[in-house]
Amino acid sequence: MILALVYLAALVTVPLARGRLSALADLRLRRPQLAVGAIAIQVVVISLLPWGSHALHVALHLGSYGLLAAFAWSNRRLPGVPVIALGGLLNFTAIAANGGVMPTDPGAAASLAHTTAAGDFANSAALARPKLSFLGDIIATPASWPVHNVDSIGDVVIVLGVLVLLHVGSGSRIVPRRLAAGRVRAVSG
Repeated sequence: MILALVYLAALVTVPLARGRLSALADLRLRRPQLAVGAIAIQVVVISLLPWGSHALHVALHLGSYGLLAAFAWSNRRLPGVPVIALGGLLNFTAIAANGGVMPTDPGAAASLAHTTAAGDFANSAALARPKLSFLGDIIATPASWPVHNVDSIGDVVIVLGVLVLLHVGSGSRIVPRRLAAGRVRAVSG
């Protein structure tokens, strides 16, 4: 939930930097159905139907990252998308190395109110022997915050890529003119 607020705050920075939110409508996303499908799979597997075959959940979870990778590849010329893809790759690497589950720092996980029922698929969990734990959910927001959560380095990289996409795509004043000129070519080409 905290990431949703971060993305909203990133969007608010566009008009503050004298960018035009309406210019974002000119960005031509290729194959958006891939991203929509991936997000739908993750919502179903993680939130709507977390019970059932663990192997199926893992396959669907990892497969959703394949769809996101194909979407990113299709849109690789858009500013910020390569950075977003790098963040997704960091998350996928940690998840794949740990059998389909994002490793979570045990101390950070203990501060979360959310628990997964026994037998349900957990996309993020404190593991006994995590691999690549430095790529896992290790960045905790303060427990006193109303939308406390634990995020990964990959999540932070994704947010940075979204900021680049928003500001270059909107013609924000914080983007150097030479990058803004490249935006026009990427959008129209």
